[in-house]
Amino acid sequence: MRPTEQLTQFVAEALKQGHSRDQIQTVLKQSGWAPSEISSALASWAEGDFVPPVPRPRPYVSAAEAFFYAMMFIALAMTAWNITTLGFELINLWLPDITGWRRGYSIGSVRWAISMLVVFFPLFLILNIRAVRATRKDLARRRSAVRKWFGYVTLFLASIALLGDLIAVIYALLNGDLTARFFSKSALVAITAGLVFAYFRIEMNEAEDAH
Repeated sequence: MRPTEQLTQFVAEALKQGHSRDQIQTVLKQSGWAPSEISSALASWAEGDFVPPVPRPRPYVSAAEAFFYAMMFIALAMTAWNITTLGFELINLWLPDITGWRRGYSIGSVRWAISMLVVFFPLFLILNIRAVRATRKDLARRRSAVRKWFGYVTLFLASIALLGDLIAVIYALLNGDLTARFFSKSALVAITAGLVFAYFRIEMNEAEDAH
């Protein structure tokens, strides 16, 4: 049995015997347990006079959900990547580089990006709609550890994209290379990553409220 499981079991036994939460917290502090460990163990059991103590809902892991959210993550990544690629090519078409040394418009890249979007964007929409409906129908699904990890990994990557985009804009501004073409591409990256970040920030807030 892991130490955290032993601690949780000890708290349950202490509550059964009628000890108050303050007494349990004091004893555990004196025994060297960290405040975060104590709070987590106490939070595992609902407050009240019912004996035995009632366990609170805990996060769970499901192999089926791991497969589902992995597919959803890949579909989202491919969608965001190819929206950006398609946008870059259209910007190259509408705002050509007059110096001629930067890469111009590529019809092959446009066709490839559209082909990818035709497959992955509907796939992401379908999977996302299924995920939203499933969590609304069964609120226990909001406690999925896989869903939570998927959301925070997505937030992390979107944050990295936004920070990298901001650094590139600042560098171009200081270097005198902030052209309309460069600014348009940076704005496209910022909008794409910002929308992804905003959507999954809401998702994660709902997941946190479910715990």
